[in-house]
Order: sequence, then C-alpha cells, then structure tokens
Amino acid sequence: MFRSFARPGLRACARLRTLATLTSEASSGRQTFIEKIVQKHAVGLAPGQTVRSGDYVMIRPQHVMTHDNTGPVISKFKDIGASRISNPRQPVYTLDHDVQNKSDKNLAKYASIEAFGKQHGVDFYPAGRGIGHQIMIEEGYAFPQTLVVASDSHSNMYGGVGCVGTPIVRTDAAALWATERTWWQVPRVVKVELKGELVPGVTGKDVIVALCGNFNKDEVLNAVIEFTGSGVPLLSVDERLAIANMTTEWGALAGVFPVDEVLLSWYDRAVQRHALRAFSEQAPLAGAEPGKPHPRISEERINALRSSVLTADPDAAYAAHLTLDLSTLVPHVSGPNSVKVSTPLPRLTAQRVPIQKAYLVSCTNSRASDLKAAADVVRGRKIALGVEFWVAAASSVVQKEAEAAGDWQALVDAGAKTLPAGCGPCIGLGTGLLEDGETGISATNRNYKGRMGSPKAQAYLASPAVVAASAVKGEICGPDSIDPAQLPNYEEPVISITHPAAPSASSSSAAAPAEALLPGFPATFSGPLLFAPQDNLSTDGMYPGKYTYQDDITPERQAEVVMENYDPSFAKIVQQLKSAPSTAPADASDRPGVILASGFNFGTGSSREQAATAIKYSGVPLVLGGSFGDVYRRNAINNGLIVVECPELIADLTAEFAKDGARGAGGRSGELTVHTGRTVSVSTADGKITISEDGNVVKTYTAARVGSSVQDIWIAGGLERWVAREIERGAAVA
Repeated sequence: MFRSFARPGLRACARLRTLATLTSEASSGRQTFIEKIVQKHAVGLAPGQTVRSGDYVMIRPQHVMTHDNTGPVISKFKDIGASRISNPRQPVYTLDHDVQNKSDKNLAKYASIEAFGKQHGVDFYPAGRGIGHQIMIEEGYAFPQTLVVASDSHSNMYGGVGCVGTPIVRTDAAALWATERTWWQVPRVVKVELKGELVPGVTGKDVIVALCGNFNKDEVLNAVIEFTGSGVPLLSVDERLAIANMTTEWGALAGVFPVDEVLLSWYDRAVQRHALRAFSEQAPLAGAEPGKPHPRISEERINALRSSVLTADPDAAYAAHLTLDLSTLVPHVSGPNSVKVSTPLPRLTAQRVPIQKAYLVSCTNSRASDLKAAADVVRGRKIALGVEFWVAAASSVVQKEAEAAGDWQALVDAGAKTLPAGCGPCIGLGTGLLEDGETGISATNRNYKGRMGSPKAQAYLASPAVVAASAVKGEICGPDSIDPAQLPNYEEPVISITHPAAPSASSSSAAAPAEALLPGFPATFSGPLLFAPQDNLSTDGMYPGKYTYQDDITPERQAEVVMENYDPSFAKIVQQLKSAPSTAPADASDRPGVILASGFNFGTGSSREQAATAIKYSGVPLVLGGSFGDVYRRNAINNGLIVVECPELIADLTAEFAKDGARGAGGRSGELTVHTGRTVSVSTADGKITISEDGNVVKTYTAARVGSSVQDIWIAGGLERWVAREIERGAAVA
C-alpha cells in the first residue's frame, strides 16, 4: 500500500535538530499565556506581584474533578476534620473508571459517592455518562482561560480548549473541597510551534505520537506547554484535545492551545446544541434548570470570552522552543510498549505486524469525529478473523451523536464489540484486555507494559483510522484512503529545538524582589551538604515498598530505613552529621539540618508519601535537586519537606564529586552518598544558595524563592494541618 521511502540528497529530508540559543532579557511585565491564566487564579499575591515560572502560589482553580477515586478523597476530607464543602460549585464527581464492574462492592462504592455528592450539592455524573475529562469539556467545566485541576493525570486534555488543566493528588483534592485552595509551583513553560499543514490522512494523533517519539529525551518533563504556530488554526478542536491529552505521556504537566476563532466557533456550535437540548434525555446536565441557558456554556459567556482573549506577551520568556513542521509528517505509530518509540506507518506496514486486538476507546480518541473516521474505514467490511475490535464512546453524548450519524451502527455491523462509555481497557479494567503473547493496536494514550492487560503483551498506539484499518486487515496498516503518492517524502519529520541563553552576569546580578517571610518560617535552611549523584532516584529507592503499607510504622523507624534501597548507609551518615557539634553561631531564624542534593527527576515512581516523610524524619529539612517528579514535589510540600531546584548547582557537584564527572555511578570512590565536606545555606526570601568550605564561600547560586503559600503550609505542619487550621479560622469568623 505504501511506497518505500527514498533517501533524498544532502540534508533536505533528514531530521533537523537545531541546537541554538535565544537571548533572554529582563522585562518586568512579560508573561506567557499560561502565566497569565495562573495569575487570574492565584490568591494572596503581594500587591503588584506578577506570576512567573518557578513561583510557588496559592491557587483557587475554577473546578476540581475526581472520578472513582472520589471515595478515598472523601475519607481524606473527613480525616482532616472537614465536614462542609466550601464551594459546592467547584468540585465535579464523574464515575468512569470501573464502570463495567457490577459487583455489590463496586455498586455500593458508587452509591456512597453519589450520596455524598447529593448531601453536599456537588455536580455528579453517574457511571455510563462518560469519561470524566470528556464531561469536563462537554459541560463547560474546563473552559478557555481558566485553571482546572483533577485527581487524574490526563487533566492535560483541557488544554485543547485553552484551559490550563493539570493533575493534583488526593490530599490536594480534599484541601480544595474544604478551602477552595491549594498550592502550585508554576512549571517552566515550553513553546511548541507547529508549522505548516498536515496532508490528508495525517491527524492530530500522529502529531502527538511523533512529538513523543522524536523529542524523547525529557525535553518537556514536568513543564507546561504552549502550542503556537501557523499549523494550529488548521487543527480541529478534537485534534487539539487528543494532542493535549497525550502531553501527559510526553511528560508535561499541561499542554495548552490558544484561544482562536476555530475554538470560538466550536463553542458557538456548542451553545446552539445545548439550546436545542438535543441530548438532554441521554445526558442530564448537572446544575441545569429547565428553560434556562446552560449554566456554563452560554452565548453570554462566549461573547465575554471573545472580547477578552489572552495571548502571550511578544517578549515572554520560555524555557525552550520546539518546532515540528506538520507538512513533513506521515502517519505514525507508537510502540510497542513505549510512547518514546514512534515509527512512520509505512515502515511499520512493511513489517506486517499481526494483531489480535484493536481498541477505539478512552478520552483521547473516542469522540464523534474519531468514531466517524473509524466507521468510514470499516463501512461495508468485516473485522478480520481472529481480531477483536473493542469500541466505546468517550461519553453518552458522543455515542448518541455517532448513532444519529450512522457511524455507531457501521462499526457494529463490521463486527466491533461495544463497551459502555468509560475508561475500561485503556486502564486495564473490564472486558477485552490484552492477554499473554497478544499484540494490540489502540487509539488510547498509554501503552506501557501491562497497562492494557498482560505485561507479556505488546501494545501500539495510532489514530482511529489506522486502528480500524488494522482491525480489518489483521495487521498494522493504514486505510485505503491514504494515498501513498501524496505523503511527504521524509523519513523523519523536520523538527528543531532551541534553548535560551543563560542570563548574562549583569542581568543575573540584579536581585529579584525578596519574598516576604511569614512569622515562624525560617529565613535560611543550612547545614552540611550531602550529594546523591543519581538521576531518577525513585520513591522505592527512598522508601522500600515493603514498608509502604505498614500503617503503624513510626517516624523514627521511617528515619532508620530511609534510602535503604538506594544506599543502606544513608541513614547512618545523616545521623553522624546531625550529632556532630556545630561551629556556627545559633540563629533563631535558621533551620539547621543535613541538606541533601541529588540529580534530575528526583522522586520518580509511585505516589507513596513516605518517600518524602522518611527523608524529613531523618533530619533533612530541605532537598536540592536538578528537578523533581511532580507528584513527589506535591507530597514533599504537603508534608513539610522543602524542595528547591538548582540545576547549575547539581551540574557543579557532579563535575567535582561524581565518578567520572557523571551521575549514575556514585562518588569518586563509588560511594552512593557523597559527604562533600561543605556546608550550604539556602535563603528562602531571595532563593540565594551559598556553598561554603572551612568558613569560606565557594560559590553562590540563585534558585526560586519559597512562596508564602508553601511557607504557610510548612508553618502549619503540612497541608492536612493547614486545612484543619483554615477550617477552625473559618468557624471562628462565622
């Protein structure tokens, strides 16, 4: 079906990965699109304060969504002493994960969540209504130029409609229910410029699969992405939603498209649909009143948005600038079992990879346009013998639309097996999972080993049309509608990446405005400096899984086993340093302790909170890192462990103390925890880090200031105690 790729001469059709620098000049007013949205939702800012990447801020999101995990959040909510939801219009409950499970236990869980929501007046969507993220879009909770959070990693999807959607952990959700607020460190912002136009047969799914596979060195890890460029207006809203959804797998904390006429026109049509109440019987609207406009998607709100569209300032600063030329992109397939591997479809087609299962499910690519794309491929045909093709709409609204168009029936007539609107196979729940030795191709977002069933299976990701074509043929291939002669003659898409230059000495010497310190928060954290020269130091390395579910384990015992799987001698080293006499004069504003420095993506892995508390209990009040896993960062701050990023410091420590000047093999003598013989002082007001040896300053660095939101949580003794304190204050005022 596809031609072999020719190899064009010179560099014309080779991968362009340009490494360059961008100038970075100070500007007091410049903000990115995302920073402007966060500014709108930040509370407690100092007069005139401008929100920047790296700032810790207290936020009041427009909405917070929880799904099947609402039950554990209810328990957390009650444990912290809360009894009343501060603003019932802020939370949204959507049951979507385990909707095929009709056991008494699961039905009872769902019923208890519904009852809690009814008791507190919270918008509730039952099992079968659809996937929570799709509901958040359909019902206008995730709305352009707002900040919306969810206790689920694919809240990134909201960026498809110009909404900053980002994940939180369950403790944050409980805090939001009780106080409407939680903290957030504004991530670095990466600009992703999409140039040119996709050729027919290439879709938004191919865009994100290619981005994940071609920028696969953590270029956007824990960043937030702003999509820009001449190619953006040529992408449909459904394509933008799919791209934003999978920025999660790319490693980002949000992926946001601009508000443009394509999006505004999409909302105009949504207003018309809601006015007609076309799907009211199938999808009752939470908060809607008969005869009145939709409570969130109305002509008045869209007109207000149209008159106040935000854009990034022309001189806004970005951490990196990535480009992808859409005109050079062919259909791509992700995998097997990794989104960091993406292969041009023609190359994979030539390998004739047989499949046993195909999936058109999930919040990524199960909207009406996706179902139509698949139906157009299978209409009048049959699914191949030995292949199961599982289909579920993203919501009941979507399914009704597909039924009205005849697309749903076309899929059924071809032999597709239907599932209720929900997550299902995408998260390894319910019917139709991959079994040992099987190969599947899916239009979902995640193909990690074991994600959709057996860890002994192989999973690929592709667009709905490619998934449907593969289901019909029984092997990975594209639809007949793709004309090989019209595909770009590029072996790899044309991409580039640029990074800003480091600030000049003159610009960096200008002191940033100091953060006001709350009474009771240390002006400095100081003490002997330890260095763990390791990237991706996992939560299991910090706190072994065998201790995770020992609920009666004491803080003292946590301190004894800390870092046991990374360096069994770590706890002993810390205790020896703690017991050593200090020669520094006592200072009431200083918080002494052992300071740990480590590499990048510190705290990757599971969400166990003990990986943070064990370090704190051992006598380490602050950790310096190249970067931190986002969930780890949240757990650390929520439990009173301060974490500060300073890549320049980590680079210097690596060059001086790590074996062969590289992280991953311990110190110069192979020791996993390096006692540097130096002391460090971290000034919390201005972010100044001072490294000293024998009383002499070796070097100073500048990092992010510790914002008042984090200070307040630390003073209270962690987020749960902060919430309890805020509840008490509210009761006292009342």
